[in-house]
Amino acid sequence: MISVDAFDLKILSALQDDGRLTNQQLADIAGLSASQCSRRRMRLEEDKVISGYHADLASEALGFNVIAFIHITLATHSPDNAKRFRALVNRVGDIQEAYSLTGDADYLLKAVLRDLKSLSDIVNNVLMPHQSVAHVRSSIVLDRLKESSRLPLKELSR
Repeated sequence: MISVDAFDLKILSALQDDGRLTNQQLADIAGLSASQCSRRRMRLEEDKVISGYHADLASEALGFNVIAFIHITLATHSPDNAKRFRALVNRVGDIQEAYSLTGDADYLLKAVLRDLKSLSDIVNNVLMPHQSVAHVRSSIVLDRLKESSRLPLKELSR
């Protein structure tokens, strides 16, 4: 774990709100000089605390109207089978997130799709026929109550 102080937390919090802040704007928020802020930001990037910058796209505005969570149970629990499944997941662009789990399912996938036919295609033509997969169960999101990629930085200041 990387050690961060109150100035770093101000910088990180501000960047979580707006990754496009100029160095001067960020320095003003953090209460530092522009050069001090720049050095801290560069260190946070080099230490991979800041892993990148990106634009948050509105999926529905682009016609991606279906979010589905897909539970996967593997056919066999071997390193080779898990490797084959991971390779499959990394090839499928519709899958945004994938997690290895404890419990009933081995994996949980989050897919963002244009429509229900796209969900049917990914389940029936990609996941089900794959030799590593034994069981697939999907759930369609009816309403998104909260979405955030923000980390609870206030927990670090305790």
